[in-house]
Amino acid sequence: QVQAVESGGGLVQAGGSLRLSCAASGRTFSYYVMGWFRQAPGKEREFVAAVSWGGGRTSYADSVKGRFTISRDNAKNTVYRQMNSLKPKDTAVYYCAAAARGSISQEAADFGSWGEGTQVTVSS
Repeated sequence: QVQAVESGGGLVQAGGSLRLSCAASGRTFSYYVMGWFRQAPGKEREFVAAVSWGGGRTSYADSVKGRFTISRDNAKNTVYRQMNSLKPKDTAVYYCAAAARGSISQEAADFGSWGEGTQVTVSS
């Protein structure tokens, strides 16, 4: 079982950048697909990005393609997400999650371990 703790959220102006980190515990971190989801006020949780075990495959929501980049460092048990060209509609609580599966998924139900989330606020 992997437990995840997010960090790096905050307040940024539109057009700015933030880098979120997710530190995961557990010896089998490298066997988990890692993903990021977000939930804005009054909206359902939505998929943002995911990365495969070794980091070679990634998947992004259409709304963030070209602006967000997900990566991982298995030696540090950490997943990163670089967010550039941020927009006010990116404002949300961002969650890191782990899925014990062999292929990337965009479905929240496939992820069994969730962090508590970190707030990202983008001002216009």
